[in-house]
Amino acid sequence: MSIWTLISEAIAALAIRGESLLRVLDRRTPPEASVAFTIAILSLGAKMAKADGLVRASEVSAFREVFRIASKDEATAARVFNLAREDVAGFEAYAGRIARMFRDRPEVLADILEGLFHVALADGRYHEGEEVFLNAVGSIFGVPGPLFDAIEARHLEGRRGDPWQVLGLPRDADFATARARWRDLVREHHPDRMFARGLPEETITLGNARLAQINRAWDELASRLRAREQPAPG
Repeated sequence: MSIWTLISEAIAALAIRGESLLRVLDRRTPPEASVAFTIAILSLGAKMAKADGLVRASEVSAFREVFRIASKDEATAARVFNLAREDVAGFEAYAGRIARMFRDRPEVLADILEGLFHVALADGRYHEGEEVFLNAVGSIFGVPGPLFDAIEARHLEGRRGDPWQVLGLPRDADFATARARWRDLVREHHPDRMFARGLPEETITLGNARLAQINRAWDELASRLRAREQPAPG
């Protein structure tokens, strides 16, 4: 059974009971955890679009990239998006519920934040409303400042981001330390590890994109560090 079938069934049950979409975010066990993860990004993405004042075509496309939404499942995804956008509950209520659900799994909260950044930067711009929104969500999630900065930097390459931030390294780190950090990040963010955390298979695109960002940062940083640590001639 696909994740979208499960989501469709969950929404139908909510309608029968007259409950808010927030109720789905009380589920903590597989496969409900995967359902909740998917709904978390869709619902917070909808709130982010509403906070920014405009739902852009690029943002809708970004959801398809994160979740590999098939054409037959687009109606279900759109229904979740619209339910969250029209809900009178603010984004703080959604973020708080999600934070409680995954309070003992902070790595999943970081995954959700990463997905939201992917959606926000889909149009190539980091709008002020999106920046304020993501900082607020990160705070509610309890994401540490250095980790938030690393996630942000991965999505701002060529702008504010730099390889040190992407890898979460101090600027005085040597080659060996940086290489060890890179290897740890590759293991941590491999799609297989994401699935082991209960994330749906549909998020493989997000995992691959994150690995590509980490590897690009390492390639750039490794060249700099080799040059810095090379003995001076003579």
